[in-house]
Amino acid sequence: MSRPPVNKVVLAYSGGLDTSVILKWLQAEYGCEVVTFTADIGQGEELEPARAKAEAAGVKEIYIDDLREEFVRDFVYPMFRANAVYEGEYLLGTSIARPLIAKRLVEIAAETGADAISHGATGKGNDQVRFELTAYALNPEIKIIAPWREWDLLSREKLMTYAAEHGIAIEQKRDGSKSPYSMDANLLHISYEGYDLEDPWVEPGPDMWRWSVAPEDAPDTPIEITLGFTHGDVTAIDGKAMSPAEVLAELNRIGGEHGIGRADIVENRYVGMKSRGCYETPGGTILLKAHRAMESLTLDREAAHLKDELMPRYATLVYNGYWFTPERAMLQAAIDQTQQVVNGDVRLKLYKGNVMVVGRRSATNSLFDESIATFEEDAGAYDQGDATGFIRLNALRLRVAGRRRG
Repeated sequence: MSRPPVNKVVLAYSGGLDTSVILKWLQAEYGCEVVTFTADIGQGEELEPARAKAEAAGVKEIYIDDLREEFVRDFVYPMFRANAVYEGEYLLGTSIARPLIAKRLVEIAAETGADAISHGATGKGNDQVRFELTAYALNPEIKIIAPWREWDLLSREKLMTYAAEHGIAIEQKRDGSKSPYSMDANLLHISYEGYDLEDPWVEPGPDMWRWSVAPEDAPDTPIEITLGFTHGDVTAIDGKAMSPAEVLAELNRIGGEHGIGRADIVENRYVGMKSRGCYETPGGTILLKAHRAMESLTLDREAAHLKDELMPRYATLVYNGYWFTPERAMLQAAIDQTQQVVNGDVRLKLYKGNVMVVGRRSATNSLFDESIATFEEDAGAYDQGDATGFIRLNALRLRVAGRRRG
């Protein structure tokens, strides 16, 4: 097939099998210079080997960027202010990372004078949509090369053969083994797809999980932690101020030790198919529970209920890749306005996979009025007789309809 001329392309590069093959394939098929970009968003892997592999492939411009703080501060935290959950279960760990990576791809293209970007997302998944919607939103004229939609290397065996034929070194894990699952990790989560998970009836083996102990193997003694909120974001754990990335890393550690955050989901992909995936999101699971508890104390009822109505739409926008859109920005502005009063502390008990709220307080923004809510004498703070008219007015239409039926 004829291909548009490309002089330089920025490749989202991990150094693994897929992107190593893509690097060579771009050089061979497009005859262009390749710039590699590797993002550190907290996947917990050593990234310098990616630099060495890129250098060995003749790459002259290599970017390895630490984006952990930006990831949590500008993407994860805004999403958690919305309490976003896709289809009731998925905390959007992969989804929320893609717009950041694509944003940086476009920025590097501008910095290096590249006229195209490239990614390793397949033509079956959501990531191709997320990467490319972001890229076009930020640079409408950018060229995008998606090798999985062009080449015929559509299996791991074909990729391995190509790598062997072109002298591409593919590293195995240090113990010689390799996980059979397709995995994606960042500071918010780690995901698992493929292999035996392609049968929705099969339970994943206990050795699949990387971040958390099984709930039944978690400590027999619960632990309590206190999260401090400022404008809807956690800024301290047990009174210790932390940056956004530090908060999430610490909650991942604590949550993983107590078996928190595992999920086994069949979800609806944007491209139309159903997909089964397993996820570990220990820190995010704790964050979501705590944030809702903080809002329960500080948010007005109607504002809170309206937020809950908007949340599925917001979550779908994130899942489908519409982060850099007018509608997401509009929703974010409304959500962020509500968060000005979401300040205070939430105390949580973690025990064998469970996150339990055991206390919440706000010195400045609590809407809980004990003198009104008490079951004891309220000294006239609330006139219970007012409820009579309230009920009769709300029952008026029901009474009228009842008479008609009679």
